[in-house]
Amino acid sequence: MHPPAYNCFVDRDKMDSAIPDLGPKELSCTELQELKQLARQGYWARSYALRGQVYQRLIRDIPCRTVTPDASVYRDIVGKIVGKHSSTSLPLPEFVDNTQVPSYCLNSKGEGAVRKILLCISNQFPDVSFCPALPAVVALLLHYSADEAECFEKACRILACNDSSRKLVDQSFLAFESSCMTFGDLVNKYCQAAHKLMVAVSEDVLQVYADWQRWLFGELPLSYFARVFDVFLVEGYKVLYRVALAILKFFHKVRAGQPLESDNVKQDIRAFVRDIAKTVSPEKLLEKAFAIRLFSRKEIQLLQMANEKALKQKGITVKQKSVSLSKRQFVHLAVHADNFHSEIVGVKEMRDIWSWVPERFALCQPLLLFSSLQHGYSLTRFYFQCEGREPTVLLIKTTQKEVCGAYLSTDWSERNKFGGKLGFFGTGECFVFRLQPEVQRYEWVVIKHPELTKPAPLESTTVPPSPSHSVSSEPADRLSPFLATRHFNLPSKTESLFMAGGSDCLIIGGGGGPALYIDGDLNRGRTGHCDTFNNQPLCSENFLIAAVEAWGFQDPDIQ
Repeated sequence: MHPPAYNCFVDRDKMDSAIPDLGPKELSCTELQELKQLARQGYWARSYALRGQVYQRLIRDIPCRTVTPDASVYRDIVGKIVGKHSSTSLPLPEFVDNTQVPSYCLNSKGEGAVRKILLCISNQFPDVSFCPALPAVVALLLHYSADEAECFEKACRILACNDSSRKLVDQSFLAFESSCMTFGDLVNKYCQAAHKLMVAVSEDVLQVYADWQRWLFGELPLSYFARVFDVFLVEGYKVLYRVALAILKFFHKVRAGQPLESDNVKQDIRAFVRDIAKTVSPEKLLEKAFAIRLFSRKEIQLLQMANEKALKQKGITVKQKSVSLSKRQFVHLAVHADNFHSEIVGVKEMRDIWSWVPERFALCQPLLLFSSLQHGYSLTRFYFQCEGREPTVLLIKTTQKEVCGAYLSTDWSERNKFGGKLGFFGTGECFVFRLQPEVQRYEWVVIKHPELTKPAPLESTTVPPSPSHSVSSEPADRLSPFLATRHFNLPSKTESLFMAGGSDCLIIGGGGGPALYIDGDLNRGRTGHCDTFNNQPLCSENFLIAAVEAWGFQDPDIQ
């Protein structure tokens, strides 16, 4: 067997050790589904030559802008941009945000070449303002390129992809930040045990999740990153979420119950990822990643767009050089002992609830909207105080000192669309919970059992007309909500009965009975299993109410 024909940028000895080459193979398939399977199986992972051929083909097929810089552009500009500087001492462009170039078994010539390519990309893509993943991408592509110019062209094609449904790399701080928030939302739903650990050991869990791309683009060893990149080129951005979630699951499995190695969980996770070979193979990592039944790509896009919108509303669109991420607030800051008072829960319990809410709202402080002790035991007054607020948190304390409640994604004014009749509304972000005598959260049944449904085709991100909601008139530019039930083919309506309100009662959850039912006098209630949340009773099945509160979300900048 002939040794692999590494290019002049690769340290042969390190590469042989990192990814042993088992010789060339051929790849004849053209169908996307077959390519997906081969990428996941690592078909070309141990053939240096074949991986290079596959990368060439996959990147060539990326739909790009009409004018996309190619190899000839690089040859024209590199001399002018680099000048007489030594390539190893070249400064990195600002958009990499001080990210170091991973060595990935490159020799000194290769590491210098990565810097040259990044500077030339910066020259050709002035609109790319924040892209810390790019050094790792260029360093990997350099392995499988004939020269610097070819590597430059490949990286440019990834950046210049003009297929709106095919996101590849974040290229602005806004996109990067919203991806971090989206990852946090996914952790909250798919890695609840790990999320609970992160909340317990970190001062700012959003900062921990803001590191997720670094785990992949920098900390992962070359053999692992290359396997992830193989699948990423075929399947797209969603793969990155999958692998990062799998990393967090393995981290929790290994570290749960053990003291952290430092007082900084971010550093602990980075160290874990660097040494991940001690814990799991690339094959097992990908196996775990694809065992996670994530939302559809379109649902994740809607969540990403919602997070971007929230950041824009808060003015977080560019990174401030002096105070990085200073406007991000986590529950330990948002729910502060000095300015929080509830007759039902304490600060610690409210922080637990705040750690469950979507990240775009975890940026906000809790705002008391309604208290039965202040406003009276009246459902009419409850609606009056809550209307115009979205989302809200409902808290109930029984006369037996049990505490339960719900996170409700939609404005209570939606109930008026049903012409006085009791009708359900809301989205799959709703959940119910109990806090006393023990803490338990129940989310939409579809999140844990996606086999109940398949995503319905989503032709646009605006709200389509609905015969059942013909009374409403949505603005044409309003985003279709994340986890709206119309996006899913549900077997029956019982899986989508989130919230309903009439003059004589308020209901949360349905199908087989409500998760929560409260009468119009806010005096009596009942709870039981419901199909929507697949929950156990949240307290005594029939209960008397001691207190009811509704909480909204206030921007921390608004006093």
